[in-house]
Amino acid sequence: MENSGGITASLQGRYASALYELAAENKATSAVEGDLEKLGQAVAASGDLAALIRNPRLTRDSAHAAMIALGKHLGLAPLTQQFLGVLADNRRLSKLPQIVSAFAGIAAASRGEIAATVTSAHPLDAKQIAAIAAKLKAREGKDVKLTATVDPEILGGLIVRIGSTQIDSSIRTRLNTLANAMKG
Repeated sequence: MENSGGITASLQGRYASALYELAAENKATSAVEGDLEKLGQAVAASGDLAALIRNPRLTRDSAHAAMIALGKHLGLAPLTQQFLGVLADNRRLSKLPQIVSAFAGIAAASRGEIAATVTSAHPLDAKQIAAIAAKLKAREGKDVKLTATVDPEILGGLIVRIGSTQIDSSIRTRLNTLANAMKG
């Protein structure tokens, strides 16, 4: 499998790649991808969970037990639960959000898709997301799996990230550019 973005060069990329290979062997890539998406959303939505995975004082056994309980609570596949246990045992839970992202990139690449994230100041409706995905597909020549996030601090406009490329048309950036230009 070719990972042009160098995903597998990083620690989280190696974990994501290993999980992808195991999932492919077990014909469970879509299930694991869905599980990781759930996990990513749970970490983003819960400050307590985000603090838990970053807590260096948490023992391996406690972290392992917490991840198994979380996996059961979220209804995750056995392979995903085992993977969370491995992350806990290896003290790599803090890398979970990056592993989720890397796995999504690997899975998308294997389907001939590219993953993109669009950040807006307000939630986008389905029609707007579809229009952005169509423009990105025309630009990139591949199907686009689009993830929409909201960040009110950008004030307006959009920030689109495709791999390592970022297109920033946010009002915040425009105002910062104008302020720097005025300083001379």
